Amino acid sequence: MTMIEVCIALFLLGVGILALISLQPAAWRLSGKSDFLGRASGILVAQIQNTEAKIVNPNNNTPLSDTDPIPVFASGQTQAQHGDVEFQVKRTITAIPSTNLYRVNVVVTWPGNTTGIRESMIVAPQQSFNQ
Repeated sequence: MTMIEVCIALFLLGVGILALISLQPAAWRLSGKSDFLGRASGILVAQIQNTEAKIVNPNNNTPLSDTDPIPVFASGQTQAQHGDVEFQVKRTITAIPSTNLYRVNVVVTWPGNTTGIRESMIVAPQQSFNQ
């Protein structure tokens, strides 16, 4: 009787281990997607803040919209590093008519995701920076 119980326990243990192994590829895929999304959100925030800083200071010329996407590497370096991924950043700056405001739209895409993530912000030049 004990031998039958041991065989049943081993069978159930084997089924459980096979179930965990079958979930591994999905976990790797989800981990990769979350890594891309996390890096893209960091790049997105940096681009929004950089553009906002340029617009807020009225001594700077208002930056123009990018006609082509700008390549940005996940490492933050100007050249690709080993294992680096190239993200594409598209920035659009639009003056809002009859106001002194600008709408900044930033879209970050990466290989395998052409829609990417996007954010927009309305920015006004600050006269206190003029001194």
